[in-house]
Amino acid sequence: MPSILSQNWLLDRRRFLRGLGTTMALPLLDAMLPMKVRATTASVAAAAKPRRSVFVYVPNGVNGMTWQVKQAGRDYELSESLKPLAKYKSDFTVFSGLHHPNGLGQAHVCADTWLTGAKIDAQGGRKYENSVSCDQVMAEITGQQTRFPSLELSISSGTGQPFNSNTLAFSRDGVPLPADDSPRVIFNRLFGEESGGIAAQRARLTKRRSVLDAVMDDAKTLRLALGTEDRTKLDEYLHAVRDVEQRTERLDSWLDVPKPTVDNKSSAPFQKDVPKAQAGEYWRTMFDLIVLALRTDMTRVVTYMNGSEGNGLAIPEIGITQARHNLSHHNGDPVVLERLAKSDAFLMEQFAHFLNELQTVKDGDVPLLDRTMVLFGSGMSYGHSHCNSNLPILLAGGRGLGLKHGQHLDYNRPHLKEDYTLSYDEWRSLCGKPKDPKARLNNVLLTMLQKMEVNSETFVDSLGPVSEIV
Repeated sequence: MPSILSQNWLLDRRRFLRGLGTTMALPLLDAMLPMKVRATTASVAAAAKPRRSVFVYVPNGVNGMTWQVKQAGRDYELSESLKPLAKYKSDFTVFSGLHHPNGLGQAHVCADTWLTGAKIDAQGGRKYENSVSCDQVMAEITGQQTRFPSLELSISSGTGQPFNSNTLAFSRDGVPLPADDSPRVIFNRLFGEESGGIAAQRARLTKRRSVLDAVMDDAKTLRLALGTEDRTKLDEYLHAVRDVEQRTERLDSWLDVPKPTVDNKSSAPFQKDVPKAQAGEYWRTMFDLIVLALRTDMTRVVTYMNGSEGNGLAIPEIGITQARHNLSHHNGDPVVLERLAKSDAFLMEQFAHFLNELQTVKDGDVPLLDRTMVLFGSGMSYGHSHCNSNLPILLAGGRGLGLKHGQHLDYNRPHLKEDYTLSYDEWRSLCGKPKDPKARLNNVLLTMLQKMEVNSETFVDSLGPVSEIV
């Protein structure tokens, strides 16, 4: 076999890894666990009721004049943008004033750091370095009971580019995990028959190990001849190779475990290609796929990026032909702001559909929503000037995990001299410097980690869990 490294693979490492990934079936959990997992997992843990988390990202912030909730506490009125969620008001908490200290002043890396809280200086020319995302810390715990540790979804497949990723998920080494954007492809990878049967799939995995071994052996030789910068690039690539290696081992351990059977009626919506120009149907299909993945216990951790700061969908079905990035650069134009508000409300209608499905599906004797935490929001607040304080964030579900909802936690209010006016100037001011430096998004992420039974007292710059919701 010719040397992989001798074929200039370094310049195309993402395509190589993605090519490996497309041959891997990502199957779904049945009632049984494979022997390798049972050997390392306590029977009590395997029998415990599942704890789940879903993270839904919206790019470029929102129209804060129609998003911002005025009253703090439990006796609050939903804002215009949030009214589609009225049916589930007791099942979620709205936050105001949250921020990532490391994210202040950043522009298009907001999605990259939404779940990591890392410092990525896109303006200063520093080398791109991320850290592990919250979802992957969870997956290290829950993935021992599921066939697929986590599921990464996006409106754009792959990993994207540094400083503008297509994924919310990052490994322990800060390596982006590629996302999928096709409901049909994802469904078939999760539920479809192994091409050629189990024996053929195992043979492909064995061949993949050989390729990975060849890459690692060649890399050791090549590294000695590289300069410092190229060595760094090579090390980043090898981190990703090791991740593929671990996933390959996982797949092999699950090959003899049957996949769940999904009837034709349930699978039909995912067997057609839904154009992204039909934004509403596309978003709802992706949400339905997440519900199916959770209800069959294929995975317990999902990230869904329904747009990056540079790539958000237009919504022609409601007359919005501008992409979300363009809407966010409104410069105070009332017409564009009205379109952004209309887009926000439409997104919340699709999110309400998701919550409804989670509420309708039963997980034993309780709704699936009760044992599923869903974080919805953005890493940007005021898109026109790329402001990152007063992030639009809400946390839904998880009642069965001990969360208490039905409130608006407003960290801005104690620092304001008067009630909200929801004027344009006030919105810009709220999104600039944080009113409360202790109001950190990582406090919410830490709360979720602990509810997923991750044994940790901190996450990045967190100051503690959010006591008001636990």
